[in-house]
Amino acid sequence: MEKQFFVRLISRKVPESALAYCIQLFEEAPFHFKVSKKRTTKLGDYRFDPRAKSHTITVNEDLHPFQFLITYIHEVAHRRVHEQYRKQAPHGPHWKNEFRKLMLPMLRPEVFPEPVLRALAKHMKNPKASAAADITLVNALRKFDDDSGGITLAQLAINEEFSFRGRSFRKLEVKRTRALCLDLKDQKRYLVPLMVEIE
Repeated sequence: MEKQFFVRLISRKVPESALAYCIQLFEEAPFHFKVSKKRTTKLGDYRFDPRAKSHTITVNEDLHPFQFLITYIHEVAHRRVHEQYRKQAPHGPHWKNEFRKLMLPMLRPEVFPEPVLRALAKHMKNPKASAAADITLVNALRKFDDDSGGITLAQLAINEEFSFRGRSFRKLEVKRTRALCLDLKDQKRYLVPLMVEIE
């Protein structure tokens, strides 16, 4: 039952050319799978419940198929390394190696369009904790977004100014999935998620 539910969900979310591989990853190391509402702080996550000894992966519903696939494989890599390396840094060398290994079969023009493929291949040489921290990959993926909303904080260069929730900021530096930003009015510094849309 769990597999049928998973196949129904994933088949609507990833490129058709990647579907069999996504199912294979699920079968090799099963987990609960959920499609979540849009979250501004993350695209997906992996959780292990020690009491139930269960693994759960979630991916945001609003992602287009290429971003959904990358996020899915990112989280499956966490699930794969959890058993052996649970005391290691979540995005350390063991996770990076596993993510690279799992993504390699998908780095093909049948799966990703050329601009995304090029940016993703470069990103996978040393994958970051979040694809949002790689501006080149963000920009390549953004071309395939369905909405015509504003740009995200990830797309802004360091020292550029922007507005968010009626306040003006300057982007100072990137820290994993967030950016350290200076509020131009009160001169205080805040960590703002890279995936938020800004003006």
